Amino acid sequence: MELSTHVRERRWVTVAGYGLFVALMVAGYYYNITFVQLGLIDLGTRLVGMSETAVSMWMAALALVTLVVAAATGMTMDRRGWSTNLRTKLRLLFGVVCVQFALTVVAPMIRTVPAFGAWIIFASIGLGVGFPVSFSLAIDLVPVPDRGYVAAGITAIAYFLANAIPLSWSVDVFSQLMVAAMAPGLLVLGVLSFTSFNRLDAILDTLGTQHETYGTGRFCYGDPIQTRSLAFAVPVVLMFGVFFIDSLGFLRIIDTPSLLLSSWQSTDLSTRLFIAVAHVIGAVMAGVIYANYSLSRVFLWTFALFALTHVMYTSDLRFAALFPTIAGQEASPLNPALYAIAVSFYTTLNFALWPDLSTPETIGTHSAIGIGVAGWLATFSSTALALYFQAVDLTLLSHLNVVQALSLLLLFGLAVGLYARRMIELARENGGASG
Repeated sequence: MELSTHVRERRWVTVAGYGLFVALMVAGYYYNITFVQLGLIDLGTRLVGMSETAVSMWMAALALVTLVVAAATGMTMDRRGWSTNLRTKLRLLFGVVCVQFALTVVAPMIRTVPAFGAWIIFASIGLGVGFPVSFSLAIDLVPVPDRGYVAAGITAIAYFLANAIPLSWSVDVFSQLMVAAMAPGLLVLGVLSFTSFNRLDAILDTLGTQHETYGTGRFCYGDPIQTRSLAFAVPVVLMFGVFFIDSLGFLRIIDTPSLLLSSWQSTDLSTRLFIAVAHVIGAVMAGVIYANYSLSRVFLWTFALFALTHVMYTSDLRFAALFPTIAGQEASPLNPALYAIAVSFYTTLNFALWPDLSTPETIGTHSAIGIGVAGWLATFSSTALALYFQAVDLTLLSHLNVVQALSLLLLFGLAVGLYARRMIELARENGGASG
């Protein structure tokens, strides 16, 4: 890691940049996986009184509006040069956090559908601006060789906190926690964004010029990767598949009390810690593989883990149906632990991938499209499919069978695609040698 070199040579400004990026990304991701993904469901169903179907449709609107706002923000950043202006990005991020802080405060007070809809629209704008701005900070703060390790650290910290801290999945609890956590962060961002004195200006000037060294991503070898190229489109499609599989499976798992209460919402602290540690182990594994091996290797590991996870879930369900007396009532924590490792793999990849597919001139657009399409659009699509399965009363085993089939199909398709690419490369090499 280059971080050890910076510490040894006392480059504390660069080291502080690592810390700033990790803190911002952990806070943002923790906010999304708790307050947005879980808190809004509780807000819509329990406090506003909507059906799960209606809430899911509003969540779909959240995803689509976020995608549109993110794409517009990312392209604007690149065209106006904001992607390489650290002060501008910090000010944009300060504005985003101000909006999210206000929304977090008022969320538990919402009781009507129109108010809920207005909240969704404002939240979409904040998220849509926040994604490309926060991910673009990687080119200022994180050296290319360390991005896998830094992404692993962000993933490990965020998921460990989300799983180890015993919280009720209610909007009231999430709101109180996030308000307390966001207040000091808002103050720090305000100082960084608008305060000017010699020492701070010198630090920000140093960090603001690092994109000249760190800006070109790992996968932008000779020529920059264009948005319409296969080199960008293929990772977007693969990440779409990862998010789709995860969301489609997880939505049904957390909707099944026997599976949820024996894992992520277990009353036993040791079970939640077991899952939290599994997240950390998965993140570390993914970070090491990402930093030292090809991108295709990380995708193969991720798809293989998801395929194995859902094979184990469906196998346990079949065994329980055939031998109910032997299976017993307690679900094994091994399945959610393996699921946690798979999730940590793709989350680590998600944090590191988009900056590494970009240059300072394309980071805004690439991160916006990558996160918007692969993350939010995939989640919307899988939510719509999950709603259809619910409408036709699909059983738990049948639902997870579909997820298992998709994960195996994507793993097989990726393997075949990589094999075909290698054969084409060998044919070209042999053709060039004979010529």
